[in-house]
Amino acid sequence: MRFFAPVARNLESVLGDELRALRIGGVRPATAGVSFEGTIEAGYRACLWSRFASRILMPIARYDAPDEDALYAGALAVPWGEHFALTSTFAIDASVRDSAITHSGYAGLKVKDAIADHFREIYGERPSVDTSAPDILVNLALRRGVATLSIDLSGDPLHRRGYRRPGVQGAAPLKETLAAGVLALAGWPKIAAEGGALLDPMCGSGTLIVEAALMAGDIAPGLRRTRWGFSAWLQHDADAWDALLDEAMERAEAGIEKLPPIEGSDTDAGAVEIARGCVARAGLAEHVSVDVRDVSEATPTRSAERGLLVANPPYGERLTGDLEALYTTLGERERRVFGGWRSAVLVSDRALEARMGMHVDERHELMNGRIPIELIVAEIPRRAEGAVVVEDEGAEMFANRLRKRMKHLGKWARREGVTCYRVYDADLPEYAVAVDLYEGRWVHISEYAPPNTVDADAARQRLAGVMRVTPEVLGVRPEDVFLKVRQRQRGTEQYERAGSRGQQHEVHEGAATYLVNFTDYLDTGLFLDHRPMRKRIMDEAGDKLVLNLFAYTGAVSVAAALGGARQVLTVDLSNTYMEWARANMERNGFLGARYEFEQADCLQWLRKKRERRFDLIFLDPPSFSNSKRMSESLDVQRDHVYLITRAAALLAPGGTLYFSTNLRTFSLDEQNLPDMDITDISAQTIPPDFERNPRIHKVFKITMP
Repeated sequence: MRFFAPVARNLESVLGDELRALRIGGVRPATAGVSFEGTIEAGYRACLWSRFASRILMPIARYDAPDEDALYAGALAVPWGEHFALTSTFAIDASVRDSAITHSGYAGLKVKDAIADHFREIYGERPSVDTSAPDILVNLALRRGVATLSIDLSGDPLHRRGYRRPGVQGAAPLKETLAAGVLALAGWPKIAAEGGALLDPMCGSGTLIVEAALMAGDIAPGLRRTRWGFSAWLQHDADAWDALLDEAMERAEAGIEKLPPIEGSDTDAGAVEIARGCVARAGLAEHVSVDVRDVSEATPTRSAERGLLVANPPYGERLTGDLEALYTTLGERERRVFGGWRSAVLVSDRALEARMGMHVDERHELMNGRIPIELIVAEIPRRAEGAVVVEDEGAEMFANRLRKRMKHLGKWARREGVTCYRVYDADLPEYAVAVDLYEGRWVHISEYAPPNTVDADAARQRLAGVMRVTPEVLGVRPEDVFLKVRQRQRGTEQYERAGSRGQQHEVHEGAATYLVNFTDYLDTGLFLDHRPMRKRIMDEAGDKLVLNLFAYTGAVSVAAALGGARQVLTVDLSNTYMEWARANMERNGFLGARYEFEQADCLQWLRKKRERRFDLIFLDPPSFSNSKRMSESLDVQRDHVYLITRAAALLAPGGTLYFSTNLRTFSLDEQNLPDMDITDISAQTIPPDFERNPRIHKVFKITMP
């Protein structure tokens, strides 16, 4: 007989190895499943012992089914009376792919009708359908016009081991079969055989620790199940099944006495209670402990020198501060007290993964339901108490470069009174990140999107190295290091949130105070490279009317007000940035009629005829934008002549317009700006911390003759 065992994608080889270890023959891994062969005892053994398969299917018919009539006719011809009695209930579990029939429910209905008609023709009656708990579950797989009908020997899915109470579970638990697959990929069987321990510091409802104990204790995962799909099958071999159960019980009795230390913990007391219930129902209450404990307090289980730390942390659709801190704490704790252990963590976001700062040795792509995840496996190096471990030469090279830059720029910053500056900007091609230090206590890291020629795994390893060594080199807390993956922005993406913490921090620049946000947006709210430009505006703003167009968070408006401007008008389309600009102005004490704010599309604003004239204008448009609130797109290369011309028309006699752009390929079209005096002052506005990247922006001083 041949059988087929469906399994989660990328666990096919794990299942294949398991079946071979069960002395089952003819094992052939396929996509999302493994076929095998043997007597019915082989099918039973797989049902009882497989930790990874979702079901065990026994095919009984395979035929061409190009249309619904053929599907029905083939099912009608199967001798169903040989498989289950008229008094048994049945149901159909159908799936279709690449076939004329595209709806699985309809395909299942045709097979259900065929089975009912088959019994009616022979017995004059039809069996009842029970979709919730059928005695016999028939599986239909319709692939490219070929139908395979199977008896589902497992009945209920095999992940239902019997220890989880229906409807009672923690948040987003792993399926038991996936949890077992994670443990196998992480090397737990070998670690357990060598006496190593296991700890899950975020155990939730306890699936990983229970599966780890079943695996290490040689306990069949199906031993506690009371319902099987073959129980009502007319060809069921009860003697063969009973023999397998007896063998499994003997092995469990012997294996449970040899269990290595296994512990789980969680900060959620409710989840811990659920986990304890699962452990007890699995018969492991005396062997597996579960406690309420924070990740920051995780310690090696019973002081074991070798073991596996396995975790399924929350994933998060978007980054939040709590998640960032959680992953940072997990990585820090692993490196600090789990030296010599192996780490296996499920992640779905590379920025959160980087927060852990782990040098990953293995990476396995999996699916948790519909969520793509990765299992990252790492050997945690041992280190002497207080020693700093740099786990690869590249990270050591980056750390040395960071130290060198910090030593050089630190002297300049102290001398000039600069508290927020760029420490590192892709100095080493392999480490394409920007590292900004704020007030000596917060670090903002932006990863530039690597080109397609760079291996993705290598890029992740390097980013993890950056996150690992940066706090140590710069002397800040790991939780005060903020990471964003920077990519080329298109359209409204520049205005979209990267997170949702909404937490702002106060920083200083000379006499100015600014609010920055390290988490929610692609930029922090303060362009550090414009520090000299803000100083220039401050020096020139005395008793002048100042216009700040595309004002962003109003930093230039603050500089103008500090310089003694008679009036400052701040214009930007974004409501978020306008509120931020108001907050910045108010934080510096600039309130009242002298300081105006206008929320408007700057392109449309410039089109309107205005009588008012300004002595000083700062024009700093984005490189490209098509915000939903804009009536048209903006392309700074295409539109700069219009922007400059319209802005210059608002200058008072003797006034000055500063035009700035961070488009690195920008080329000023002076031929179409013939009546203006234009001076490229870019070199004068690049601060020392950006000297390695002089193309960070371009600034032109424009006056009317």
